[in-house]
Amino acid sequence: MKSVKHISAVTKVARHQSDSEVVPQHFGSGLDRWAHSQLAQLTGGISPTSLRLAFEDWLTHLALSPDEQVQLTNEYLNLLSQVFAVPAKANALPTDLKGNVIDADKRFANSAWEIWPFNIISKSFLLNQHWWQLATTNVLGVSKHHQDVVQFILRQMVDMCSPANFICLNPEVLSLTAKTGGRNLMQGYENFLDRLNRIQNKLPPLGAEEFEVGKAVAVTPGKVIYRNQLIELIQYEPSTPKVHPEPILMVPAWIMKYYILDLSPSNSMVKYLVDQGHTVFMISWLNPGSQERDLGMDDYLNMGVMESIKAINIIVPDKKIHGVGYCLGGTLLAIAAAAMGGK
Repeated sequence: MKSVKHISAVTKVARHQSDSEVVPQHFGSGLDRWAHSQLAQLTGGISPTSLRLAFEDWLTHLALSPDEQVQLTNEYLNLLSQVFAVPAKANALPTDLKGNVIDADKRFANSAWEIWPFNIISKSFLLNQHWWQLATTNVLGVSKHHQDVVQFILRQMVDMCSPANFICLNPEVLSLTAKTGGRNLMQGYENFLDRLNRIQNKLPPLGAEEFEVGKAVAVTPGKVIYRNQLIELIQYEPSTPKVHPEPILMVPAWIMKYYILDLSPSNSMVKYLVDQGHTVFMISWLNPGSQERDLGMDDYLNMGVMESIKAINIIVPDKKIHGVGYCLGGTLLAIAAAAMGGK
């Protein structure tokens, strides 16, 4: 039995000669879906509405919490005073109003960050990061979900301003630049141009050619036993004489390849299971193109999980199936279980 390759990737050229967006010619759900897909390309798939609701929840409750505002103001003044501490204390770890030491950051672990003025720069960043963490934590009335969203977004924005990200503020980069005569910057610029070219031409990242499907990854022997418009179902037979009677259905997320669970013999969940005597079935999702633009959750549920269960029941009749959902595949599997439970 030969190792199976991802057929969706192989047949993509034949099935989807053009993946250009097609504007629907009718109003209704199809137009909404198209509009949302265009918006998602601008926002990276993040819902602007969800972000607005999260920040409105946080800002409104913070504005109506004068005690919280006073505490944050006092904390800000305390942290600000530490930024302008005398040079002898400049290398000391900063503390909050309660005397708790603010954790160090591995980005500033190099001894070069302890030299003036980089010690002041790194400390300023850490104190600023700590203050924003306080400002978004435990604001009375803010829902836990909205708090997590605001904290995550603001943390990313603060991290973008880290002095470690800027040449003129990073002593390690400045030292390396002086040592190499600027060759490190030229190499970085060449890497940037290479990456930009790969993105524009839809080429894989550098080094991806070393991970060929069926040779370096996805090498556990398997065969495609069912195929429809949306999926291929791969069967992996147990490698032991003693076989468990109940098969396993693995449902990965449709935003990734099935071989996330079969990377290599040393770190393959599929290989581990077949070596324990399990019969494993794996859903491999199609790379969607313009022809699949009207597919929705019901299609992924019915053509994905439900059709796979039917196919498995033919091969292994009258046996219960163990479901394993990975990432978004777990969400879909939970939906399938609820749908079957409802019927």
